[in-house]
Amino acid sequence: MGLFDKFKNVFSKKEETKEVLEEKQAYDKGLEKTRKEFVSQVSILGHKYNKVSEDYFEELENLLIMADIGVNTVMKFMDELRSRVKKENITDTKYLGEVIVDELFIIYVNGENLSDKININPDGPTVILMVGVNGVGKTTTIGKLAFKYKNEGKKVMLIAGDTFRAGAVPQLEEWASRTNSLFYGKENTDPAGVIYDGLIKAKEEQVDIVLVDTAGRLQNKVNLMKELEKINKVIGTHIPNAPHETLLVIDAATGQNGILQAESFKEITNITGIVLTKLDGTAKGGIVLAIKESVNIPVKFIGLGEGMEDLRVFDIENYIYGLFKDMIKDGE
Repeated sequence: MGLFDKFKNVFSKKEETKEVLEEKQAYDKGLEKTRKEFVSQVSILGHKYNKVSEDYFEELENLLIMADIGVNTVMKFMDELRSRVKKENITDTKYLGEVIVDELFIIYVNGENLSDKININPDGPTVILMVGVNGVGKTTTIGKLAFKYKNEGKKVMLIAGDTFRAGAVPQLEEWASRTNSLFYGKENTDPAGVIYDGLIKAKEEQVDIVLVDTAGRLQNKVNLMKELEKINKVIGTHIPNAPHETLLVIDAATGQNGILQAESFKEITNITGIVLTKLDGTAKGGIVLAIKESVNIPVKFIGLGEGMEDLRVFDIENYIYGLFKDMIKDGE
């Protein structure tokens, strides 16, 4: 059975340390809405149809689209599923449930080595540039990342590069205060200049992690592209090979609009990873698969709750478990 059996083995053999158990529980709880709305419907479909049929395929296709996996991804998936059903002569819908999990996982990994790890700079500050449209939780995400790295014993600085949006600079300064991080920012001035001065301070203070906020105006791509080019140049002048990561923050609840944002930002700057916020508040957890298929950028963090500790490093095994654990158990 391949990957499906691999997952059953992984979760039966993985040592249940406190950390491993807590991580699994966080994914379990955070993906509950998607699991109830989508996976439960797939399971019901398996009981409704005893045998694989075209009616079954049509209903499954609609369920996948409703889970916001994306029309193109769904069409590709259904072609692969039909082909495999024919090749392996699959008729039992309960067994097909295992194949569905298998094929959805293949969509994400598909022989590629997309790293969900952050590229840490061993020779000085690691600069992480944060981008995304306004309203997706970018500033809050920066605060949660600061909290994460502070808990790991890192010295963290937040730099406010979103200088013209009302309230953006004091909001980030508040997060710096809450997480006991250093802060640099000025309102109503050139973002690249603020970042330049902030990085001087970061080097003087021997900071480990620098989190840089940026403007979220996507209405005029050309202006934003020029601004980000200037910011990247300034950062690279100060610290070679920086920024080490450019993370795009997307609100999972926006569904296909989030995919469009990812495509737009990929056109204007080098995105190295995605942060999906508010995944716990939506039944459209399939967006993780849709984003990978659409823009081929790894998801590096996901938001599974409102708490400071609820921003989690993305783990494909825990994601698959959290999403499909009921189907995996059915197959045991």
